[in-house]
Amino acid sequence: MKQNLYESEHDAFRDTVRTFLEKNAVPFHAQWAKDGQVDREVWRAAGSAGLLGTDVPEEFGGGGQVDFRFNAVVGEEVNRAGVTGLGLTLHNDVVAPYLLHLGTAEQKKRWLPGFCSGDLITAIAMTEPGTGSDLQAVRTTAKRDGTDFVINGSKIFITNGILSDLVIVVARTNEEASGSKALSLIVVERDTPGFSRGRNLDKVGLKAQDTAELFFDNVRVPQENLLGELDRGFVHLMNNLPQERLTVAVAAVASSERMLELTLDYAKSRHAFGQPIGSFQNTRFELAEMATEIQIARVFLNEAIRSHNDGEYTAVDASAGKWWTTDLQKRVADRCLQLHGGYGYMTEYPISQFFLDARVQPIYAGTNEIMKEIVGRSLGV
Repeated sequence: MKQNLYESEHDAFRDTVRTFLEKNAVPFHAQWAKDGQVDREVWRAAGSAGLLGTDVPEEFGGGGQVDFRFNAVVGEEVNRAGVTGLGLTLHNDVVAPYLLHLGTAEQKKRWLPGFCSGDLITAIAMTEPGTGSDLQAVRTTAKRDGTDFVINGSKIFITNGILSDLVIVVARTNEEASGSKALSLIVVERDTPGFSRGRNLDKVGLKAQDTAELFFDNVRVPQENLLGELDRGFVHLMNNLPQERLTVAVAAVASSERMLELTLDYAKSRHAFGQPIGSFQNTRFELAEMATEIQIARVFLNEAIRSHNDGEYTAVDASAGKWWTTDLQKRVADRCLQLHGGYGYMTEYPISQFFLDARVQPIYAGTNEIMKEIVGRSLGV
């Protein structure tokens, strides 16, 4: 089925992204996985290549293209190449909207040039050891002291946690209010006294992605680092979560497409009982089912991206898309590895890494159980 989401400028940008990754990421990713993080210089190289801040105004060094299709191209190519250590989509798709839509003129001038050049790597710290997907249960506090906030608490599972220079921290600023009216977003910068990194967490997959614990011990930041409105952090988070979940869906579909390609190639070249394994009916049926489901996911995703660009993509849409595409990705990863047989279990075969990296997709950005709860509530049940 012919797809018509992307136009010539997106195709040209895709060539740029693919060339960049082939030169600057693919040859080094295995070593980054051993190191537990990417080389910081690849971020600066990405900035120079125009991969960061595609929707940031040109005056700050960005691309000036308010079009999520450019974001999607980066996400698709990163996942197709399997260079999942690069936290570019977290930087571009998750953090950028907070800085762009909530930042003051002074904050934008202070942070966005480095954001676009790759000199400032960003993260957002929501999850805590005892909260998981329940953002209203956040216990990290930010108490006013004169013209400053003093932050105390801890966060866990923070993408870009080790390398980040700028962290948007979700903190409780109103002890008297209920959860949804008690939170604010406060930016903490690298080397602020009392701000420290814990472990670079050892994960099942995404080995090259630095995912860390963060600790805040009487971290004093100026009130100028408040992002958005005081005590309105929960609302700000809810407004931005649909794009984050769309980004996860982009990764899920692109990864599924690539896994199918790898498995088709293997099924044509691998012989058993004197014939290619792809010629066996069971294998053909497995491939046919996956090809059909992945095409359905692609059509859904493309329409979701159009809807998001038109400002019509809702939290319910994003929840439905996130859980369905990531569940599909998990099924495709399992079935493709099975069709590779014993070789699929060997880490030298790319399918094994796709399998491992896929497992977290139904968990982060809100578990798929929470996504179904959101969709279910929208049905009036």
